[in-house]
Amino acid sequence: MQNKTPTRANVTVLKQMLNLIPRGLINRHALETGVEAKARAFSVLSHLSSMLFAQLSHAMGLNDVCDWMRLKSSVLARFGVTPPSKNGLSHANKERNADFAQKLFWSVLGHLQHLLRRFKVKIHAVDSTVIQLVANCMDWASHRRRKAAAKMHLSLDLHSFLPSFAIVDTAGEHDNKRARELCATIQAGEIVVFDKAYVDFDHLNDLHQRGIWWVTRAKDNMKYRALKNHPANDKNILKDQVITLQGKHKGMKLRRVEARVEVDGEWRVMVFITNNTTWSPRSVCDLYRRRWDIEVFFKQVKQSLKLGSFLGHSANAVKWQVYTALLVYVLLRYMAHQSEWGHSFTRLFAVTRSALWERIDLLALLKSYGTASGRFKVIGALNTAWLPGFEPTRT
Repeated sequence: MQNKTPTRANVTVLKQMLNLIPRGLINRHALETGVEAKARAFSVLSHLSSMLFAQLSHAMGLNDVCDWMRLKSSVLARFGVTPPSKNGLSHANKERNADFAQKLFWSVLGHLQHLLRRFKVKIHAVDSTVIQLVANCMDWASHRRRKAAAKMHLSLDLHSFLPSFAIVDTAGEHDNKRARELCATIQAGEIVVFDKAYVDFDHLNDLHQRGIWWVTRAKDNMKYRALKNHPANDKNILKDQVITLQGKHKGMKLRRVEARVEVDGEWRVMVFITNNTTWSPRSVCDLYRRRWDIEVFFKQVKQSLKLGSFLGHSANAVKWQVYTALLVYVLLRYMAHQSEWGHSFTRLFAVTRSALWERIDLLALLKSYGTASGRFKVIGALNTAWLPGFEPTRT
């Protein structure tokens, strides 16, 4: 670790995080969604600041957020933020359209990606994660007996490790019903990998017609007939076939790869299907292995940010909290890139959290932690390792 003293700043670290969000985007989306008209004494900026603070501080509840911000009211007043009351913040989360938080998240993500001049999106992973809620007060999210849950469906850019599409909804809806929406923004020539829960052959055929390559796992009850068997030159590749589906989707041709794959130290036989006939069977397996990186993303977000307990019980309040959590994640990842952060995301969050009310240059603070040995794939520089033949091209 380098022994450097971070330079002083004129504003707190919390304000520096807020400064990463262009004020024009906040004003534009406030007008578009109508939340500005309901602001009155508690402005949209104050509401957004309160929710970002709740995420960054891991506040225990509404009282914790409000009491803490009230104690810092003189500091907050310098950048136009009014500390909320408990009822005021609760009402805002319930009544102010969460579309504002969703639209702002995507706009900020696009803005920061433009600043970084990132590579073209190349490989996407699609998956979902269940977020447990309190059953006895969230009837809108009933999920199984005596339980309630929301579900976040996500398309993750595996190069930048940033979301490219997200949907927050109840957990009862099957994953494949959201597949088309999650893949709507993927462009021709790009690759998408997803679990067999998202398999819908009509949708897979549509992706093929759009020029999008895909890899997924085959369902156990898939009916097919082998048209051609390719020789396997790898001891772990059991079968490499061109097949045609039977039944409802009869005549649809696919590539089927059956392979032995190491998972958590144990070897398992898995069957993969894809619409690409030129990749090596090992590349098909390796591409699907990259899908598991989205589990790392879900783990980072759920363990570090505030998604284990909620400040409100309505669907709107839950969406506010989920999208502000994703917004904080993007802001932290941007700071990680700018500072060439070499440690884990958990430590990045902890360092930022500990300095929220300090007048310290956050970028200098993160740089003062030096570079860890090696480089964490999900936090490191843009030039991360790629599978042979799948290197990105610059825009």
